[in-house]
Amino acid sequence: MIRVRTQATATGLTGRNDTTKERELEERYYATGRRKTAVARVWLTQGTGKVRVNDRAVEEYFGEAVREQALRPLVTLGLQGDFDVWCTVKGGGISGQAGALRHGLARALVVANEDYRSPMRRGGYLTRDSRMVERKKYGQPGARKRFQFSKR
Repeated sequence: MIRVRTQATATGLTGRNDTTKERELEERYYATGRRKTAVARVWLTQGTGKVRVNDRAVEEYFGEAVREQALRPLVTLGLQGDFDVWCTVKGGGISGQAGALRHGLARALVVANEDYRSPMRRGGYLTRDSRMVERKKYGQPGARKRFQFSKR
């Protein structure tokens, strides 16, 4: 599921015609993160700390508290300005998407450097949070709530 890809210049292998900026051979690190029903596909490259989510700046996409949670793996390792992050997130809500981004980011950092595995594991960022919404049951108004009971 996790791959390392080497990419040639922007006009070379990818077929894109990017004349404004010729890219040298760069390594991209890819990983997938999940939380609730959200799925984040995360790519990392060496860079200056730019973070894009669904083609928008992370400040535009997430609020401050949720953004802090999503970028926690970079802060834990002190790498805020060392990597550019580009990701697509689908499904779920804002909180689930932030959790999926955090999970994917941690996994991509481990792909980039295996030495990051220990601090990421200690922080709990590599563990998939398996909690999901409990299904509604028939004969009840919700998953656990019951209709009002009357003895008489």
